[in-house]
Amino acid sequence: MASHADMLATKAPNPYVTGELEELFTTRRPDSEPSVLDAGAGHGAEALWLAAHGWNVTAVDFSPAALDLGQRNAAQAGADVAERITLVEGDLGVWAPEPRAHDVVLCLYVHPAGDMAEMITRLGSGVAPGGTLFMVGHQSVDPATGEPTRAAGQHQVSIDEAGAALRGDEWEIVTLENRRRDDQMGGVDAVVRAVRQP
Repeated sequence: MASHADMLATKAPNPYVTGELEELFTTRRPDSEPSVLDAGAGHGAEALWLAAHGWNVTAVDFSPAALDLGQRNAAQAGADVAERITLVEGDLGVWAPEPRAHDVVLCLYVHPAGDMAEMITRLGSGVAPGGTLFMVGHQSVDPATGEPTRAAGQHQVSIDEAGAALRGDEWEIVTLENRRRDDQMGGVDAVVRAVRQP
């Protein structure tokens, strides 16, 4: 029987990333050196996929064990992939990116301590002009039924908090909606995509 670590090591990148953002990630100019911040990178499935498509990835996570697994996965993927990934240990409750340094900032399913709207603003500060902030969060309550979901008790990004944090002329909201998951996990995800205006 496969271990939990083995299952993580072979896990595919998130379908929201490969679906909604695939065109952005696979149509880069050959002479460009685009940068992605993967905030809450975990075992690094998204980081590996992005690096394999030629993006430079800063992968941040609070767990040394997750970062160690990510490092091993990157090494197994080959030097051309591993050299594009920088692993950083950081608590997203307080960690801040370099201002306006990344073409894309990803943040998937994190539930740090502290104010979520403040975290959204802080991570958004790392998006370069014309760049994209993309966030997904499990919802603890199904907005259609009012029933608790499998994520009950977790505080992840919501469309209300993201909408409040990203209002104003600085951001163009591309996607701000709840989507029902159609996989075996079920539940509802908040999906947020915004572009920083030049």
